[in-house]
Amino acid sequence: MNKSEEKIGILQLFCAMVMMGTVGLFVIESGQSAYNVVFYRCLLGVVFLVAYCLYSGHLKDHHLTLKSLLIIVISGIFLVFNWVMLFESFKIASISTSTVVYHAQPFFFMLIWAASYKERVSLNKILWMVVSFVGVSLVANIDFANFTLSSSYLKGIALALSAAVFWAISAVIVKGLKGISAYIITLVQLGVGVIVLYPFSELSGIADITVKQWGCLFILGAVHSCLTYIIMYSAYKKLSAPIIAVMTFIYPAVAIFVDYYFYDVALNHVQMIGVVLIMFSSYAVSQNFNFFWRKRVVNLN
Repeated sequence: MNKSEEKIGILQLFCAMVMMGTVGLFVIESGQSAYNVVFYRCLLGVVFLVAYCLYSGHLKDHHLTLKSLLIIVISGIFLVFNWVMLFESFKIASISTSTVVYHAQPFFFMLIWAASYKERVSLNKILWMVVSFVGVSLVANIDFANFTLSSSYLKGIALALSAAVFWAISAVIVKGLKGISAYIITLVQLGVGVIVLYPFSELSGIADITVKQWGCLFILGAVHSCLTYIIMYSAYKKLSAPIIAVMTFIYPAVAIFVDYYFYDVALNHVQMIGVVLIMFSSYAVSQNFNFFWRKRVVNLN
């Protein structure tokens, strides 16, 4: 891979991460329930992603079988409810807190993968996991002196963690699929979201949705559920794993900035320490850093 392609990939992934970091803003500004937001996101996402897949030819060579379709449908159920919980968490806790806590997802993926395939989790990864969850407790802003925590805030943290678990389950389910385009997988998952969330959505109030709110929903569908994934998957092909791992931290950084700029919500010093612990431990696991700073662990599998 030449340097020119790598630079393009870095620019693409940077744009994708910035767009993902703004999801919370459009969720809040849409003024809709979490179920409504995800329903419209999936519905509009399907429309635009079908158009892209028709244009790019992905629908012709989809390589879907009945078994693989069933696997994607199951993963889609977990994915869409992951969004529901995360978006509800934005409203109850905050965009920044929920996004950072949500970034504990690699550890849940590791645990679920190990449990599903009976693989041993190394002590090194367990220690980094402990560091991450210490970070989660700091971001949650627990008053350790009196051990009190706002019940609604606790619910928001719990929803963000649950969303991370559901994302991890969805990712583990589809990880074994071979030869199927990521765009097709995403398209099926979004289609599942439309069907599954329809009974939960309050569509009777559709006439009351303002132009501004429709604009937010349109952006969530067209940009965050279609354009972002197109750019992101394209970038992945051009970049190495270490570069991707580093750049994923742009997402929570942008979310923290958005929360501060638009809603005047700022993390305190203790919470920022938690952010650093979560982000660094996640990176350390992805890069197989040794917890005790000896020789770097090399994974030959």
